[in-house]
Amino acid sequence: MEALFASGRIIEIILGLVLFEAVALLAWRARTGRGPRARPLLLNLTSGASLMLALRASLVGAGWTVIAGWLALSFAAHLGELVLRFRERRHDAVWPHPTIS
Repeated sequence: MEALFASGRIIEIILGLVLFEAVALLAWRARTGRGPRARPLLLNLTSGASLMLALRASLVGAGWTVIAGWLALSFAAHLGELVLRFRERRHDAVWPHPTIS
């Protein structure tokens, strides 16, 4: 187990699971029309994956610029998701969904 962490392989395994999660959720959305929308989901997963890649870079002794790059990408993806969420809420405030009785 120690070798998995020291080599950064543990992060690659986790990223594989995240990729599986993304494909499964997008397939479910395409099939049923339910579940998370593609753009917010992908931005959220990109943010998390970038944090994991920053951790991996740290584990394998990469330079600070590589780690900072992954952190910057994570931050950008997070901001992108927030923008989508705020636009969605503003849109809902202007065009509320009808209530079903």
